[in-house]
Amino acid sequence: MSRSCIVVGAGVSGLLAARELSGSGWRVVVLDKGRGVGGRMATRRVGEARCDHGAQFFTSRSERFEGLVREWLAVGAVREWSRGFASAGGERPPDGHPRYRGAEGMTSVPKHLARNLDVRSGERVVEVTPKNGSWRIRTESGLAETADALVMSPPAPQALTLVGDLLPEQRREALARISYDPCFAVMAVLDRPLELPEPGGIQLKGEPLDWISDNAVKGISPVPALTVHAGPGWSRENESLPAQEAAEAVLGFAEEHLGVDLASRTRSTSTIFWRYSWVSRNHPEPLLVGLEEPPLVFCGDGFGGAKVEGAALSGLAAADWLLGRGDA
Repeated sequence: MSRSCIVVGAGVSGLLAARELSGSGWRVVVLDKGRGVGGRMATRRVGEARCDHGAQFFTSRSERFEGLVREWLAVGAVREWSRGFASAGGERPPDGHPRYRGAEGMTSVPKHLARNLDVRSGERVVEVTPKNGSWRIRTESGLAETADALVMSPPAPQALTLVGDLLPEQRREALARISYDPCFAVMAVLDRPLELPEPGGIQLKGEPLDWISDNAVKGISPVPALTVHAGPGWSRENESLPAQEAAEAVLGFAEEHLGVDLASRTRSTSTIFWRYSWVSRNHPEPLLVGLEEPPLVFCGDGFGGAKVEGAALSGLAAADWLLGRGDA
């Protein structure tokens, strides 16, 4: 019997769930409030530059995800970027494990996954109602959709806002335990190359900075452009800062670390505040079943393993459960 599903969220988790269900003959609609697909696998144009400002790369540790990565490499959606990054002290860990990037930025992967799917961007879900054994969804624009099953892939606090009142107490509490750290991401277009050491990324993992990369050295921007991530502690303490003030502060930290005059070399900036950037406490399983009937399942990087691989495997697990191939 052909079935139908609404997937809320067009990040890698939601898109992979949708792709698996669609490939099994289900009618699937994906709704996302953003202008495009990808979630935190995000690439933005700033003037002539192209900058990854969310997830910077991903690794593959599991056999199932490795199969996906091989497929993405074969179609040209991803490329190997490096096998290690410089650390705060300038060393480059020689671990030899591949780090992958999107071929034209991290959005190359979700754009590939979204091909041939019914994805509705710019549709913010405002009402979720179970009725007569199915789900009815209404968006801010007035779009209405009905389906047999519902997959929720946004960050857990956003999912709770939409459907928390529908859940049994134990499952609602499990979602509420998932937590995230924020991140200010600042993109700065430069007037000349900065010459960061190859491969163009410095992994600091500290405060007030977490990451610095040059998108031109990385291979996705035609002109020099930095992406700088503030640390989670600094980002949380300063989340109310206006974008320009945050950019000046974060670039000041980068200037101090790199020992160069960034202020005089910066042509333009763009700033993003990621409220749900890093998972600080996850749900131990790769999915959470909210309701058995009508089926409601939660997935994303807050479930199981974190980061891109964890989100991908979570989306696949959600589809597996709906298809009767996996356990909750």
